[in-house]
Amino acid sequence: MANALILRTNLNEGIPGPEHFEMRQFPRPQLGDGLLVQLFVVSADPYMRYRIRSDGDFKANTPMLGLVAGKVLESNVPDWKPGDLFGAELPYVDIQAVPAAKLAMFRRLTGLVNEDNISLGIGALGMPGSTAYGGLTDILRPKRGEVLWVSGAAGAVGSMVGMIAKHVFGCTVIGSAGGPDKCKLVMERFGFDHCIDYKVCKSTRDLIIALSKVAPSGIDMYFENVGGMHFEAAMKCLRPNGRVAVCGVISDYNNPKMSPNKIYISNMIYTAQRIEGFHCFPWLFGQRGNFLQDMAKWVDEGKVKVEETVFDGLESFGSAFRALFEGGNTGKVVVRVTGTKSKL
Repeated sequence: MANALILRTNLNEGIPGPEHFEMRQFPRPQLGDGLLVQLFVVSADPYMRYRIRSDGDFKANTPMLGLVAGKVLESNVPDWKPGDLFGAELPYVDIQAVPAAKLAMFRRLTGLVNEDNISLGIGALGMPGSTAYGGLTDILRPKRGEVLWVSGAAGAVGSMVGMIAKHVFGCTVIGSAGGPDKCKLVMERFGFDHCIDYKVCKSTRDLIIALSKVAPSGIDMYFENVGGMHFEAAMKCLRPNGRVAVCGVISDYNNPKMSPNKIYISNMIYTAQRIEGFHCFPWLFGQRGNFLQDMAKWVDEGKVKVEETVFDGLESFGSAFRALFEGGNTGKVVVRVTGTKSKL
């Protein structure tokens, strides 16, 4: 039998949890014209919150869909053989047949990871890594000595943004994280220069004051993961020729409507500031940059350190998903399906 994680009901507001998901079994599929694969790890990511709304593209009573990594069991295509490791976006079904027509979005992980550290395929070498890589290298385009502020600095994306900026590009890096323990992790393990505990900031003004203390001359770049008062504080402190990369607004994901942000666009004209939204796919699937090779090298060199919060069993996805919105994780949230014991 194959085990599937099913979305029980769509959710327009509030925090998702185990009660919104269930496990179902289906007959084990047969190999078709493509691949028969086994999933080892699946991802829980903040962006999925929008997709389980009633107007999202994840429908109730169907398997969840997201970034996964696993192994080829059987193959009917010449480019893949049994034992190959891959990353892809697939339904959360532990054993499944993938038609040949859907293999264009598969990423080969063989040679970059093994079964013990295959969780890298949904982390540093997956969506979070490619988001950090593309947003920093192509959207923000850092220069040595510039000052970067990144929100969600203890999370999967934010931590890698800061580490790449600091250890590869030579920037001064300021993080924002919730609580002293996370701020300690950001500075001591990830090597950021400063970290602001946003939980002690009750207002945008408080956050601006805290940021100004560690960046008295302002910031050159802001990597947006959070939204809300973080975005407003960043715009207040952004220097001329400053850049903002927008990839997430987790502060709004559980609300029925997006909160408004104040942007005084007239202030951006003569300061030549730029705000740009983006998503990870151009870098994740090799259309831009050299993501997989560069990131694998930086991880191997220790410039990017891997931090994971691991949940065991596909049935634990609801708890893993909830942790993203309650501050219950550091680094990448990994749901280990079967067959692997990560040594990271």
